[in-house]
Amino acid sequence: MLSRQQLIQQIRQKQSFLCVGLDTDISKIPSFLLNYADPVLEFNKRIIDATKDLCVAYKPNAAFYESRGLKGLQSLIGTYQYLPKDCLSIIDAKRGDIGNTSDQYAQAFFNEEASGMSFDAITITPYMGNDSVTPYLKYEGKWVILLALTSSTGSKDFQYLNTGDGHLYETVIQKANTWAGADRMMFVVGATKGEEFTTIRKHAPDNFLLVPGVGAQGGSLEDVCRYGMTKDCGLLINSSRSIIYASSGEDFAESARAEALKLQQQMAAELEKAGII
Repeated sequence: MLSRQQLIQQIRQKQSFLCVGLDTDISKIPSFLLNYADPVLEFNKRIIDATKDLCVAYKPNAAFYESRGLKGLQSLIGTYQYLPKDCLSIIDAKRGDIGNTSDQYAQAFFNEEASGMSFDAITITPYMGNDSVTPYLKYEGKWVILLALTSSTGSKDFQYLNTGDGHLYETVIQKANTWAGADRMMFVVGATKGEEFTTIRKHAPDNFLLVPGVGAQGGSLEDVCRYGMTKDCGLLINSSRSIIYASSGEDFAESARAEALKLQQQMAAELEKAGII
């Protein structure tokens, strides 16, 4: 388990707040890896080896593993076991059910004795309320990362609904912070939201934000830092495809490192600008 203070320490030590997304699609990995017993795991291991000194978190997306049945689950368990212990391990599962179902999902991703996996954090959809979140918080030291304001076009369907006291996403953040403190609760906020990070910080001044969408999706690292960075950084910038698929050749790991290094250097400059390092 990685605590808030340990995460902050890693950010300062590595001068990075990069999260590498392991959205590993077997149809997109270099073809020579198909000769390995577990091509996806071999791909992930090489990506991890090439980037572990440049990032502070890894985030496998459960869908890319579950879609492959038993083989995919074996790849996910192997990936979890290979992740560096000094990096925050996030399972991007976006679960959102209640009762016994949530208990079972929590066990699947947090109880290593039962499932072979014990990630530090899990992404959750909050729209069934408290019952869909608290089963995960029963696991001491584990993080819940709630979807708050996404960069998808569909975000306007519900997240921006006016509640009378602001938008629905604001209500979600406010309510969620009564369930757990900033040492257990994070929020997903799309990088394309720019100045709206200011509004989010009014409701979540100390929480870490997991931020997808920088780069290819149009989000600006500089804007995210300007409006969303805290005295402890408070940000995890996720990058998936632009790093892991930087090359489709045998040099894919070296190319992934080069892309991760570019981001790490930009992040170091932002951390220095903010006086964090």
